[in-house]
Amino acid sequence: MPIDRGRLRQLHYRFAPIFFFPVLLTVLTGSLFQIAVLSGQGDTFSWLLAWHRGHFGRINLEVIYPFLNAFGTLMLAMTGLLLWFQTRPHR
Repeated sequence: MPIDRGRLRQLHYRFAPIFFFPVLLTVLTGSLFQIAVLSGQGDTFSWLLAWHRGHFGRINLEVIYPFLNAFGTLMLAMTGLLLWFQTRPHR
């Protein structure tokens, strides 16, 4: 059963910005915190680790944040690959 390319592209287009920012935030805060630890200033930048884990002040998403990141990454990868395979020329 072929997948409707228009719906798949629309799904990917709508969810990409939503899932991109949490993944980007996780990558940036993890990298910056590691740099802070290597420079001996890990205690000063412990708020980066809190953001990395999904604790944003009053909003605490530490329980579901990793699963949201994983779901978003997998969904974007799957829809992106399906779109890529559909646009490749067949030999």
